[in-house]
Amino acid sequence: MFTSRVNMCIICAVFYSGLYSMRKIIHIDMDAFYASVEQRDNPDWRGKPVIVGGNPQSRGVVATCSYEARAFGVHSAMPTSQAYRLCPDAIFVKPRFDVYKEVSLKVRSIFYEFTDLIEPLSLDEAYLDVTESKTGNPSATLIAREIKKRVFDEVKLSCSAGVAPNKFLAKVASGYKKPAGITVITPDKAEAFIAQLPIGKFYGVGSATEKRMLELGITNGADLRERSEVELVRSFGKSGHFYYRIARGVDDREVQANRVRKSVGAENTYSEDIHALDEIHNRLNEIAQTVEQRLGRARTAGKTITLKVRYDNFEIATRSLTLPDDVSDAATLHQTACNLLPLTEAGQRKVRLLGISVSNLDLSRDGSRQLKLEL
Repeated sequence: MFTSRVNMCIICAVFYSGLYSMRKIIHIDMDAFYASVEQRDNPDWRGKPVIVGGNPQSRGVVATCSYEARAFGVHSAMPTSQAYRLCPDAIFVKPRFDVYKEVSLKVRSIFYEFTDLIEPLSLDEAYLDVTESKTGNPSATLIAREIKKRVFDEVKLSCSAGVAPNKFLAKVASGYKKPAGITVITPDKAEAFIAQLPIGKFYGVGSATEKRMLELGITNGADLRERSEVELVRSFGKSGHFYYRIARGVDDREVQANRVRKSVGAENTYSEDIHALDEIHNRLNEIAQTVEQRLGRARTAGKTITLKVRYDNFEIATRSLTLPDDVSDAATLHQTACNLLPLTEAGQRKVRLLGISVSNLDLSRDGSRQLKLEL
């Protein structure tokens, strides 16, 4: 009996391992998307540093920037005032999200000619499962090359592609040879690729985690693979399980054509810091009204309300409260957010951003069970 069970486990392990290795996943990532659209539509800006975001004289941040601007140290989420100091000759452009959305849909239409299994992550990137391509082409590499060519010919923009047997490897691969690159990681090459990969290049490892790993002597994938799962969990909490798996190239997540929405919210960054509690309460009421409208459009509600506060030094505080019943009305959202305020330093410190979000959503309501990511 024991022997038969062992044999069955081995058979299952081989089956599932083979199933995952048979997947053919492509991750497409548009190169400096917003900035590239602006350079495409304004030929005189090509080859020049272009920064898409808020006015450098205001409290805005960089949405994205061209590779010419990145050479000066400019990057996404950086305050535009800092970007201006680094690159004063850059062309600063206000985002045109309606145009970016239109371009994204054109790119998406190209994807759909090859597969219906598309999982968008944002306007500028998506996973494609081409294990069974519509075109009948068995080569994911050739499909990726054709997609890149089609995007360039029809949309006049470049993109980078990663081809691999799972989502983690495909995501990492797409950023390996940017811009306009293509990186293919076959199952037999995965272990060697991961071993040499700098830890900061791992998808899911942010700057804070990278710093902590470097302190522990984990500089690349080979170092990460040497650590036991127990040790990683001890150092990084439940994320340690994830790091243990990706160090071995294990990722059994499927490409999901439909993504379940986890939260609905809104936030505002203010041109001038706010300090008085009365003004903060008024601002939260405005945000609550917006969240109510968005919940209405999504036809959902939720139990957990989260208040987000960003202070004038960019430090962020979040406080949450889970209510016994689902809520979606602005009055309750506003009152709950105000009740959470004393748990922050708002009113004692200057505030530059406020936000309210609702999670723990009711997925049984119409329109929220399988919400497609709208672009």
